[in-house]
Amino acid sequence: MSEAPQSDPHPQRIPAATAIVFRRSASGGPAELLLAERAASQRFAPGATVFPGGKVDPADHDLAAQLGSSEADPEDLAARVAAVRETLEETGLLLGVKQTVTAQEVAAARDLLHRESALGKVLAHYGWTLDLNALVPFARWQRPEGRAFDTRFYLADLGTGAVELTIDGTEHSRLCWLSAQEALMQAGRGELSLIFPTLCNLMRLAPHADFAAAASDARMFPPTPISGRQESAEGREWLTIPEGLGYPVTRFPLDDVRRA
Repeated sequence: MSEAPQSDPHPQRIPAATAIVFRRSASGGPAELLLAERAASQRFAPGATVFPGGKVDPADHDLAAQLGSSEADPEDLAARVAAVRETLEETGLLLGVKQTVTAQEVAAARDLLHRESALGKVLAHYGWTLDLNALVPFARWQRPEGRAFDTRFYLADLGTGAVELTIDGTEHSRLCWLSAQEALMQAGRGELSLIFPTLCNLMRLAPHADFAAAASDARMFPPTPISGRQESAEGREWLTIPEGLGYPVTRFPLDDVRRA
């Protein structure tokens, strides 16, 4: 086996955060996950179906500093805040708020967030407080080249999922709720496109029937930075990830993988 030359092992990485949101299936089947199809005009992963998320902003760090304790990891807290903010911006769904909120309040809060660009200002306006423990660390993926993102993934439970969601109209063209199994089946039929981290995360989530099972799995494998590595073996090119991090499949034919 030979490995392809690797890119700079220490690129300057862009912190980012993603929320994997669960809801119970109305039919009693496996839990459904909130997915968004990125607009074709986007620079990163155009047309790909992903979980909501984006870059960690300075204001996310400011709010995290207010909420966190001296023992907490400030980068982790800021990423959790970013996951909440990005999900509200992109989908109109509010995660991790301790208070009971109405659909009308959340819609107005989303509009205010678009104007202010800081989740802290929205929370202060409505008197809401965040429970960042509602987000369960699941994975951490780092892109090895180009715009070198360092993305933390968090699990969140919506419960019944009886909410109306709308796309942001800029980054995404469609929102949908699919079980991990159904998303993988649709990708296999060419009905949606998955970048490599999304593919791997869906395969890891597919065996779990609900949020509780997925969260239990996440706690067994504390997030370790993962980057795909290209290797040559058996006359083929492969994209691989390390063993022992909770992923059931760790080697994929490169031709079968879409890389953003």
